[in-house]
Amino acid sequence: MERGKKYLFKPEGLSKPEWPDLWLLGSASALVVFGVLILASVSSSFSLERTGTAFYYLNHQLLFGLLPGLLLGFIAYRIPLERIRKGSLIFLLFTIALLILVFLPVVGGEIKGAYRWIFVASFSFQPSELLKLSSILYLAAFLAARRTKEKGATFLPFVVVMGAMSLLLILQPDVSTLGIIALVGLLLYFLSGTPLWHFLLMLGGGVAALLLLIRLAPYRLSRLTTFLNPELDPLGKGYQIKQALIGIGSGGLTGVGLGLSFQKFGALPEPISDSIFAVFAEETGFLGALFLIFLFLAFAWRSFIVAGRMNDAFLKLTALGITLWITLQALINMGAMTGIFPLTGIPLPFISYGGSALLVELIGLGILLNISRRA
Repeated sequence: MERGKKYLFKPEGLSKPEWPDLWLLGSASALVVFGVLILASVSSSFSLERTGTAFYYLNHQLLFGLLPGLLLGFIAYRIPLERIRKGSLIFLLFTIALLILVFLPVVGGEIKGAYRWIFVASFSFQPSELLKLSSILYLAAFLAARRTKEKGATFLPFVVVMGAMSLLLILQPDVSTLGIIALVGLLLYFLSGTPLWHFLLMLGGGVAALLLLIRLAPYRLSRLTTFLNPELDPLGKGYQIKQALIGIGSGGLTGVGLGLSFQKFGALPEPISDSIFAVFAEETGFLGALFLIFLFLAFAWRSFIVAGRMNDAFLKLTALGITLWITLQALINMGAMTGIFPLTGIPLPFISYGGSALLVELIGLGILLNISRRA
């Protein structure tokens, strides 16, 4: 090899192969495979009723989520991590450009009062899902580079970056995604070794901003009041959580059987996306839901171990950020379906129907496995 020559991928024979963490690979692979099986079971009869074919939603998830996600995830797994760090700003700017495009009539469009999608022919993509990953990579690189600088030189730029991303998501509006990005960003800021009072100040400001957003939008306020008192409007705002709890309770210990959920036939809103955990718990019971929770816990446990073994600040923060993103989103989704948290509209990672979300999650998984090779 010529001195100083760089490769996007390492050619065979240049160095011995580096394997990813096998426990992490196993738990993540189980989640991906289990997600396909769950969607196949939950969506078949629902898809037949809505589209006339039992496999419409499953095929869409495979063609526009799983297959391109596996390809891009493998590329992310093979790209040198230093290139990912150097390209993090470009990646974030590219994502922000996509977030602006959703407001243009030519490629964007309004669905149910929100501007969240880019449409090109028959293909659609939700840029806010990509922002979850690009924000983690940029903030990890930013915080790692400024660890040796004055703390004030970190606080203000961080607030500006988070504010710019928040504004674009508020305009869509997509406050649920904003909540995940803001929470993961704040935790990364805290874990990077910055002063505690910085974190507490931003946390207080974030809570105040969230309360203001809730106050300004009646539907957000109704979600909060419904969470505090589900019986206040059982046939209106409290309908979804009521039906989700009925479905989960109907599953008992072993469930009513795969594909035999009653709630997904019009009783429970969004049965294959936001509410898929409730439908799955109805079909497989407490044991099936417990197994799914175990898979997420195994993924989180092994991912945190990988992050703890990293000496490089960027790699450590990136691994932590991806792990927090996946596990917190899973926790919030399942918590909302069981009445622990208010309904948010956040999908269940690797499980819920949605090609954009699955594609980005697989890219993040590829980066995480790439990092685990350093462990």
